[in-house]
Amino acid sequence: MNISFPMISAVIVTWNAKKYVEECLRSLRDNTDVPIETIVVDNASKDGTNELVKDEFPNIKLIQNEKNLGFAKANNIGISQSHGKYICLVNSDVNVFPGCLRKLIEFMEANPKVGLLGPQMLGPQHDIRRSSSRLPTIWNTFCRALALEKLFPGSRFFGAQLMSDFQHDRTMEVEVLNGWFWVVRREAMEQVGYLDERFFIYGEDIDWCHRFRDAGWRLVFYAEASSLHYGGASSSAAPTRFYIEMQRANLQYWKKHHGYGSCFCYCCAIFLHQFIRAIAYSLAYLSRANSCANYQFKARRSLATLGWMLGMNKTELF
Repeated sequence: MNISFPMISAVIVTWNAKKYVEECLRSLRDNTDVPIETIVVDNASKDGTNELVKDEFPNIKLIQNEKNLGFAKANNIGISQSHGKYICLVNSDVNVFPGCLRKLIEFMEANPKVGLLGPQMLGPQHDIRRSSSRLPTIWNTFCRALALEKLFPGSRFFGAQLMSDFQHDRTMEVEVLNGWFWVVRREAMEQVGYLDERFFIYGEDIDWCHRFRDAGWRLVFYAEASSLHYGGASSSAAPTRFYIEMQRANLQYWKKHHGYGSCFCYCCAIFLHQFIRAIAYSLAYLSRANSCANYQFKARRSLATLGWMLGMNKTELF
């Protein structure tokens, strides 16, 4: 197969996730019904990921960074060396089911106004997981802080940013596609630009989707194609640290696209979110200490986030 001009360029960023990488790369290799080139960009892994790729997948292009450059920058490096009409950004802990890429490309070919496309996400038990959201607003951030999406399940008004009113069981145009698995039209990307490298990890997906929408491109969740996502391949070693990094990235997004007043309101909503959960998880743990260690972890995570927020200076906020 000639991959000088492949239909798809698959870019996978890796960082100490060897146990998932092999499965991911094998699954891409099994999608034989569409021309594909695969590019692995490794952010200085120490777990043998590079050796695995070299030994088991010698036909895959491997780019080895000398240090962890972050998710957005590493993806941009891979994109810059790709040739496909479509660019497929896949997390290293994804198993791409046979036929998935063909279905996605067929949809993109039939819908030239779609700039970003995402398949249905399945968990390890093959349960449907959330893989899209709405752009954050002050309203939906407060709805989430107050858990109104839990109190009013299925409500579009209270569905909050995480779209609790959408079951991800049908194809639909959405505002944000989570960055676990994207198919990107190169023509659209050339207009919108690469991922914003100021986002080290997290937040770059919301920002990119925002920019694609501003440029007039459609974003579609495509339920007819699915793949498995394990989740947390790189963040599992330090979940609290990565959770705080997610909050930092969300604030960074907010600062980029909104004014000072909105940033202040957003921080108030996030502080309320973490304050409520720190109390709720602590009470749940104390009342059921023998069976709910997870509550203890979540309470500590929220307390750590509150500590980070209280320690922020004006530069971080504005």
